[in-house]
Amino acid sequence: MPQVPALPSDDARLPPSLPGGRHCANCGALLQGEFCHDCGQSVRSVLRPVHGMIEDTLDLVANWDGRVVHTLPPLLLRPGFLTLEYFAGRRVRYLAPFRTMFLLCLAAFFLLPMALEGGDAADTPVHVTVSGETFQDAKTPAEVDRLLKKQLKQFAPTQQIPVVGSLAAQQLDKVRLQLTREAMQRRIALGDSTAVVPQTVADLPPLPAPRVPSEAARSNPLDMAWDAQKHPVHVSWLPDFLNKRMNRSLQRMHDNLAAMKGPGDHSAVQARLLGQVFAALPGTMFFMLPAFALLLKVMYLFRRRLYVEHLIVALHSHAFLFLCLLLGALFQLLAMTMASRAPWLSTPLHWLIGVLWIWAPIYLLLMQKRVYRQGWPMTVLKYLIVGWCYIWLLAFAILGAAAMGLAE
Repeated sequence: MPQVPALPSDDARLPPSLPGGRHCANCGALLQGEFCHDCGQSVRSVLRPVHGMIEDTLDLVANWDGRVVHTLPPLLLRPGFLTLEYFAGRRVRYLAPFRTMFLLCLAAFFLLPMALEGGDAADTPVHVTVSGETFQDAKTPAEVDRLLKKQLKQFAPTQQIPVVGSLAAQQLDKVRLQLTREAMQRRIALGDSTAVVPQTVADLPPLPAPRVPSEAARSNPLDMAWDAQKHPVHVSWLPDFLNKRMNRSLQRMHDNLAAMKGPGDHSAVQARLLGQVFAALPGTMFFMLPAFALLLKVMYLFRRRLYVEHLIVALHSHAFLFLCLLLGALFQLLAMTMASRAPWLSTPLHWLIGVLWIWAPIYLLLMQKRVYRQGWPMTVLKYLIVGWCYIWLLAFAILGAAAMGLAE
């Protein structure tokens, strides 16, 4: 039976050693440690037992955890420290700026919608109001009728909303029945003997027929009567596939806005749209990084710094902001969770959220002062200019994310 030859050892796979030590198996350079200084290849062979690979994996995880411990506390509490360390070449102990910003961005926008939701929207009771006025305020039966007609006007366009399903229609019929019963009971209380309280939805008078939209309204994507299939928007200089995609997005935006304008409980629609907006925000925020770095480059044009240096400042600044958002979302979720078990925790947790809001602008000002090392008057002036421009850029970014969310 032929014998299977054994795998060569690490030393056997290296090129013949010259007097003075071993040489790299890849490029032949003289080795002075566990990695080749010329090509970067490790001395260790990849052909090792499984337990060796497990040891390397555990070592990588432990090293990553150590870098997290060295990165997050100074990122939150020491303005400009990580940026100056990075410029000085001391980078091994800390997470890379882009990785730090990316991970914190994903974590913050994952938890923030849950913190803003404030509970299950399905458990929220529906309250019926009459435009700030109640039937009890009416002094005559005619005034009761006027208030009832005013309130029922919002139910007529419901037939034109394509996203209203059968369950939503049943809920709207119940609300319409409740309003009519309250109105008739008020008329009886005012002495109107002709008033009849309806018992079921079938006893209600039919809704007024919906208006027939004009041709201009049918062609307007902002009008409720618009239909992308019948009246598509066409841009002559765009290819057909882009026109089709644009019309699909416009139809989704149209349906979502129609659902928001329709009567009834909008909490479920709002929660869905909010989730779509927050899903689009992380990608949108990546466009803010080069724009913010460009603002810093313009403000400090005569400091003769490379654009990459300003980009590192932008990465650490955004990483800090995402860390504040993440901590604020965690505090809010903790306050919501402990509201019934330990309500006394709510006040200090909200105080911590307030501290984060106050600390964020102070941190960014101190960071700009320590990194660029200018006097306080010029630092404050440039800080205000950059901040004002950034707020406008952020507003456009959020609007873009909202448009992308509505188009989903």
